[in-house]
Parts: sequence; structure tokens; C-alpha cells
Amino acid sequence: MIRVLLVDDEALVRSGLRMILEAAGDLAVVGEARDGDEAVQAAARLRPDVILMDVRMPQRDGLSATSELARHPGAPKIIMLTTFDIDEYVHAALRAGAVGFLLKDTPPRDLAEAVRVVAAGNAMLSPTVTRRLISAFAVQSPAPGLGARARLAALTERELEVVCAVGRGLSNAEIGRELEMAEATVKAHVSRALAKLELSNRVQAAILVHEAGLA
Repeated sequence: MIRVLLVDDEALVRSGLRMILEAAGDLAVVGEARDGDEAVQAAARLRPDVILMDVRMPQRDGLSATSELARHPGAPKIIMLTTFDIDEYVHAALRAGAVGFLLKDTPPRDLAEAVRVVAAGNAMLSPTVTRRLISAFAVQSPAPGLGARARLAALTERELEVVCAVGRGLSNAEIGRELEMAEATVKAHVSRALAKLELSNRVQAAILVHEAGLA
């Protein structure tokens, strides 16, 4: 059973999310919080596997809470929830350690599946969402960064190819077809690259690729 914590300042939203997730059968909502402070306290007390975290909340927002939670070893996987296609806070949240974001109007089946995928440590964002997100980030940061390129220099040629493909929003299966390698091999390259770059997820790697101007 995957343990989920819901964080949103609107009770109606939390109630709807709870109904959707608990109807899935393999997901258990272990608690709710109304803002970032309550989220941090509840996470320490309840030890959820996944947190669905609203971005904009009174008192303390989801970005601040995510930054704090992600610093702890064994932190829960955090998915940001937003009503906006691209929220100005999302880029910073991903850098802070969130594993991705979902729109609040995400279909119930997709919401439950996203929680399962994240809990398993697999792909953090759908390729479509990744492309949209990274595209918006690229517009905001058009100049290549020497620091980002220096970090990527630690990768092997093959790892760099794979990470650049991640930066274009490709899934492991798509990367495998493009580079003519098994999907399991792609996943291994991604894992090694993330470890070398000291990143927690593929979205952070994609942002780094765009900062380096290599996407």
C-alpha cells in the first residue's frame, strides 16, 4: 500500500483527491495538511511515501515546504499540484527536489497512476508535461551556462547523449529507439548520470541540459 499525504488549503480539493486515490485500492491517504507548515509536521509524523503538494497556499506555500522536506534523507516523493499549465514556482520547486507537477484537473486514473509511478522511483513526469515545462524554462533562461556545461563534463559521451535526450522530454523508451539501445540500458545510464550530477530526478537533469544550451 502506497501512503499519501494531501496538502491543499481547500478542504473540497483535499476531499476530492482523497476519494480518487482511495478508490484506486492500492493507495492510502494517511493524512491531510492545509499549508506548508502543517505539511512538514505531518510528513515527519506520518512518513508518507508520496506527497501531493499545492503550490500556492496561505501562511507557507508548497515551494518553501518542498525545499525543507527534500533536504532530509529518505524524503517522500513530492508532486506539486497547480491549477496553472505553467506556474512560476514550479521550476524552483523542481530544483528543490519535487519530482514533478500535475494539474488539478488531471483525470482520476492518471492521478492514481502518477502516484504509483513516483512511488516506484520511475519516470517523474510524462514526456508531454516535461516538454512543456522545459520549453517554458528555456524561454526564461536562454543563455548557455558555463557552470552547467562544466557539471555535464563529468559524464561519459553515452551518458551525455542520454541526458540530452532527457532534456528534450523523451521517455526511456523513446531514447532507446533513438539511440538504438534497450530501455533497461537507458534507465541505467540515466541513474548513473543523476548520481554523478548529484541530482534527484530526471527533470532536474533536463533543466541542467537547458541551462548548458545542449538540448
